[in-house]
Amino acid sequence: MAELFQHAAMTDGITVRVVANFLPEQSEPEAGKWFWVYHIRIENHSHERVQLMTRHWRITDGAGMVSHIEGDGVVGEQPVLMPGQSHDYVSGCPLDTPHGSMEGFYTFHAEDGSPLEVRIPFFPLAAPATAS
Repeated sequence: MAELFQHAAMTDGITVRVVANFLPEQSEPEAGKWFWVYHIRIENHSHERVQLMTRHWRITDGAGMVSHIEGDGVVGEQPVLMPGQSHDYVSGCPLDTPHGSMEGFYTFHAEDGSPLEVRIPFFPLAAPATAS
């Protein structure tokens, strides 16, 4: 069954699509730990080759605490996308609250080496309510 991407943003011909799912089997609400998995698809609708170099995430928990996560590539890769190609990956996010959000940007290098900042759309992280 194909996943339905819930959030999308396009920057200069590069589309980033996201779907996030709460993972109860990885969460421990009684210990103040909640966990989500998110699937990202990056699509190159531009007319040139691009390479994903870095990522920058802004993660906000339900108490308003903001974390900035930066690093090379995504899940250890720096994929090259030719026009018309896409790249999918899955990663996860733990929080100390049952609600939060994520957003950010990727930095790509265009064929001429110039940097291109591509927006990652805002998406909420929300655990389902549970009976006490």
